[in-house]
Amino acid sequence: MSKKKLITFLCLLVVGMFGFAFALVPLYDVFCDLTGINGKTGGRMRATSTPQVDAERKVTVEFVTRIDKGIQWDFGTNTRSVVVHPGEPKRIDFYAKNTADHPVTAVAIPSVSPGWAAKYLLKTECFCFNAQTLAAGETTIYPMIFFIDPSLPADIPRLTLSYTLYENLGDSNGTR
Repeated sequence: MSKKKLITFLCLLVVGMFGFAFALVPLYDVFCDLTGINGKTGGRMRATSTPQVDAERKVTVEFVTRIDKGIQWDFGTNTRSVVVHPGEPKRIDFYAKNTADHPVTAVAIPSVSPGWAAKYLLKTECFCFNAQTLAAGETTIYPMIFFIDPSLPADIPRLTLSYTLYENLGDSNGTR
């Protein structure tokens, strides 16, 4: 192979690798949507009605919060876990405080574990539906109201809902 052909091949290879890397994020999102992997809850999806309560079953829901490095907020919940009956609406309060000396807009990205069970945890109200802005030093309580779909398989007694708080660098309304 001549040097010119080798250089052309290597340049095309670099361009192809760059294009593949650029396409990975949307491909990963499509893959997660199709397989239910990664516990994405579909942040914009809201449950519009609650089903009948299954008083015979109990499901433990655990809550975990994380803050991305660089964002100057305190964020969490005093409720580490709650036991609910499928179909029973439950409210959990999350607290947030902007410790920066300027307003900060943040967005909370939810994730459910096990990932394929994310479709059974339905939220009727959540701060994660939109970006939230707090003034310097401002403190607030964010309610999250959810229920577990009664069609959750019986062999799943426990779900973990995790929120990771990121500074909003997305679109102007912060929806994702």
